[in-house]
Amino acid sequence: MIGRLNHVAIAVPDLDAAVAQYRDALGARVGAPQDEPDHGVTVVFIELPNTKIELLHPLGEASPIQGFLDKNPSGGIHHVCYEVDDILAARDHLQAQGARVLGSGEPKIGAHGKPVLFLHPKDFNGCLVELEQV
Repeated sequence: MIGRLNHVAIAVPDLDAAVAQYRDALGARVGAPQDEPDHGVTVVFIELPNTKIELLHPLGEASPIQGFLDKNPSGGIHHVCYEVDDILAARDHLQAQGARVLGSGEPKIGAHGKPVLFLHPKDFNGCLVELEQV
């Protein structure tokens, strides 16, 4: 059901410093910051030959990323994102298997302009999983 790894998301306390580290120290191709108010984050995508890294930084006081950073002040891996062909079919299949979909269970539009859902980390070995329809 899941396709390729779309990205690994890393919450960062200082977006400018993280961008500089990936660009200058690692020589990666870095995209422009993009605010995602519906998700409470500013994101920057790092383009790699086989996938992407998504840097996440809080946008606004109610950002869920701020809560993550409060618990992990240095930042850290926040989630992994897998591609699926049909997000509603994937949701229904996973729920039938006992997986919990976060939020209302209805897809939201993610940073790539495509529908996304998040799956409860307790159902996936402690890892928050994002599904993105391709």
